[in-house]
Amino acid sequence: MHRRLLPLCLLLALAGCSSGHDAAPIAPVSKEELAPAPASSAPASAASAAATAEEGSVAQRLASYAPVKLEADLSAFNKRQKKMIALLVEAADSMNAIYWRQSWGDKDALLSRITDPATREFAELNYGPWDRLNNDKPFVDGVVERPPGAQFYPADMTREQFDQSPLKDKTSLYTLLRRDAQGQLITVPYHEAYKAELEKAAGLLRDAAKLAQDAGFRKYLTLRADALLSDNYQPSDLAWMDMKKNPVDIVIGPIETYEDQLYGYKASYESYVLIKDQAWSAKLARFAKYLPELQRGLPVPDRYKAEKPGSDADLNAYFAVYYGGDANAGAKTIAINLPNDEQVQLKKGTRRLQLENVMKAKFDTIMLPIGKLLIADDQQQNLTFDAFFQNTMFHEVAHGLGIKQTLDGKGTVRKALKDQASSFEEGKADVLGLYMVVKLADKGELDKTRLMDNYVTFLAGILRSVRFGASDAHARANMVRFNYFKQAGAFTRDERTGRYRVDFDKMTAAMSSLSTKLLTIQGDGDYDAAKQLTDQLGAADAKLAGDLNRLAEANIPVDIRFEQGLDVLGLGKP
Repeated sequence: MHRRLLPLCLLLALAGCSSGHDAAPIAPVSKEELAPAPASSAPASAASAAATAEEGSVAQRLASYAPVKLEADLSAFNKRQKKMIALLVEAADSMNAIYWRQSWGDKDALLSRITDPATREFAELNYGPWDRLNNDKPFVDGVVERPPGAQFYPADMTREQFDQSPLKDKTSLYTLLRRDAQGQLITVPYHEAYKAELEKAAGLLRDAAKLAQDAGFRKYLTLRADALLSDNYQPSDLAWMDMKKNPVDIVIGPIETYEDQLYGYKASYESYVLIKDQAWSAKLARFAKYLPELQRGLPVPDRYKAEKPGSDADLNAYFAVYYGGDANAGAKTIAINLPNDEQVQLKKGTRRLQLENVMKAKFDTIMLPIGKLLIADDQQQNLTFDAFFQNTMFHEVAHGLGIKQTLDGKGTVRKALKDQASSFEEGKADVLGLYMVVKLADKGELDKTRLMDNYVTFLAGILRSVRFGASDAHARANMVRFNYFKQAGAFTRDERTGRYRVDFDKMTAAMSSLSTKLLTIQGDGDYDAAKQLTDQLGAADAKLAGDLNRLAEANIPVDIRFEQGLDVLGLGKP
């Protein structure tokens, strides 16, 4: 089946703009623009066969996501608290509508043109017509490739126009770029562009705050509601960092910048509703105190570790009960490290939230089957959930290490590395997470005799994550690390069995040298070096591609998808 070109108006909408001289904040794709394209010139039988094959392919891709119920034991909560949780789920759900507008446009218009139920479900899973875990390949007939700027920038905007624009807030996390009636670039604040949805979410948060028993949580919900309507998130981020005892949490707002593949400047709306595992959180709390010491021990010159991570950071474990927006698109997050605000990080540190029920689901349904197929027989015993939990936890902790401001004094690492920033930050966190495991084992905080578990599980984790596709920041980071470790001899591959074996000493050396390289590039704000490293090491060779195909042939899921909401939790509509 040939993919037909879309009308010019749809092409513009796909890239996230209103028409060239439209000053409206948002111009989502309309139903008229999504009207069926003219019939193909191919014979009807051939077109029908092609359509059937395409639908079969989408059904197979949909089946590569293992279904997981997001539920938790809420018996310890009273009626008032359960009502509060229900309100938080409703607020979190409102992020879906905004994220659809950011990633594609008019959701209903897209879904109404899709007749195949599996394709429609797959579009809802991907928040649009591009397969997020298959290099953003279009899977809806007539849709062209995904625009790197999504709906954040005008389709006809060039990089030169953006760079030369005098708009002071053009690189803000919370503005859209549009054109005014004269065709000049203007910025539109998020709180104006998505006013209706944000007013709904803010109202729900305020209602939930009235029911909150914990004073710190009540303060955070109130400030977060204010932030949604002003785009001033720092006060609520600081309040969130001050919370220590609340048994329920919500992460909500424009947070990560993965969706903006043009510059990496614009944040996407997402949400999580979380129930705290008090027992596990108490066990994890002791690790946070080591951050300053671990920062001082990083394998780079002193100037690359001169910043001091906040000493008020903490580690906690949670059961996730709802994912919304960006968090629910494509690969599902298993741990969170926030806030992203560099000033808050330096003042307060960050909070690391381990989503243990989602983590366990991924380990059981994906990691173990991958290990059985691709890890050497005698090292499969080293693939453990405890190691997976530790590697993931310290990945999140490691986001707080290194440097946030470039050494040249020109701004943040995030802005200096632009579209490379997300994958480099994820790569840094991955390798420094393993570094932390080793250092804490040296101090007696972790079992040093089990370090091979962390190494083998780390390698299996790379093989899991590279399946997410080149459009995913975590996958690009894992691909760079896979090739770097391969060149360093950190693991070998048996040509006869196609199984991988870790070399402990060489992996330790590779971990240290890659840490040095990534931290140096970040500190220097060296965009060219970052891009060169990604270009050189960011692709899979034929052998790895063949091994990944073996995983697909064995029907090992690529990721998971959720059954979630008030009904799953046994809560009525608030």
